[in-house]
Amino acid sequence: MILFPAIDLKDGVCVRLLQGDMTQVTVFNTDPADQARRFAGLGCNWLHVVDLDGACTGQPVNATAVEAIIAAVDLPVQLGGGIRDLARIALWLEKGVQRVILGTAALHDPAFVKTACSLFPGKIAVSLDTRAHRIAVAGWTETTSVTAVELARRFEDVGVAAVIHTDIDRDGVMAGPDLTAVTDLARSITLPVIVAGGISSLEDLQAILTLARSLPKLSGVIVGRALYSGCLDLRQALSLLAESQENTPSEHSH
Repeated sequence: MILFPAIDLKDGVCVRLLQGDMTQVTVFNTDPADQARRFAGLGCNWLHVVDLDGACTGQPVNATAVEAIIAAVDLPVQLGGGIRDLARIALWLEKGVQRVILGTAALHDPAFVKTACSLFPGKIAVSLDTRAHRIAVAGWTETTSVTAVELARRFEDVGVAAVIHTDIDRDGVMAGPDLTAVTDLARSITLPVIVAGGISSLEDLQAILTLARSLPKLSGVIVGRALYSGCLDLRQALSLLAESQENTPSEHSH
């Protein structure tokens, strides 16, 4: 299982929001490249980067900061936020992004995701962001009637690399992940699932690792506020994941 530390960008700096609210912002680092180097230095294997302004406007806003992150570290980066057309996907992949995350576009235009997956195999992830178990889009400002399972099922056979399930109600509030929703999603689809929202302690991480023994599709966790506030020690978290990997039968290893 991969731990993705989150770098959320707003106005060019690293922030965390409370429950996706763009007015409830905590700035954690004014230098995104420095933050990326810190995560790399602690042993992370991937970075999860989101252009929050881009997610709201539908246009990349923090491109300079993203480029600085890519230049600063030799780690694969998955990037989301405001990526709504093929040209933009191609541009980011050319610039060195390893995987592009589609959210709003995935809901409104499933055919677009299908095309993107065929043009850029293994490079597209779909974001399933839920508020009260319903998909929310456009920087989480619009909630729909679609469930995460319904949306994920639309992309079962198109070549999506992973789905990222974020529980907005738990995001940034350190309340622990919604394990029931995670289990339900992982049981309902065949795609790899990355879990985000509420993971705030080693116990939370252990709970997900325990689930992953019976649900090997759980392939990653995204952690944000807990790392920045020190509630979750990144080295301890990474060593817990490494340990669990060693104790897993080889056919389930990632």
